[in-house]
Amino acid sequence: MKIFAKWLALLGPAGLAPIAPATAGSALVTVIAWYVPRLPLPFWPGLLAWFGLLVIGTLIAVWAAGEAEKELGHDAKPICIDEAVGQVISLLFVPHTIAAFATAFALFRVFDVIKPFGARQIQDLPGGWGVVMDDVIAGIVACVAFHALRFALAHFGMHLLG
Repeated sequence: MKIFAKWLALLGPAGLAPIAPATAGSALVTVIAWYVPRLPLPFWPGLLAWFGLLVIGTLIAVWAAGEAEKELGHDAKPICIDEAVGQVISLLFVPHTIAAFATAFALFRVFDVIKPFGARQIQDLPGGWGVVMDDVIAGIVACVAFHALRFALAHFGMHLLG
């Protein structure tokens, strides 16, 4: 089980990238999300299903990151399952266009690096919680920033992000 948890925490080969494994993990998740079919669910049931899957995925990420930390150290660079959670959050309601996905990806990476709104302090939580929750904050901030940017651009007649 330890090997599986570590493999999961590294997102398979993404965590082994020689340069910027977190960015590799985020890119992998963004590419996978591009190919995940959109379910034609009404808004509220779809949102509840998405939120339920996110909670389950976050709990799995916390477990896997916590297990991997025992061998690799606290929030070790190869651990990038936390990026999966944050990147998925940043893609919520993002239109299915390359420009929109690329923008959401870039915003998440920026906010993951600068650690806004207590993200740096929340890393002190024990085990996998500290690893994952800063990326949850970065994902939420990136999602809000994306939709604010999209709204602002649309207000000025520029529909560049879908």
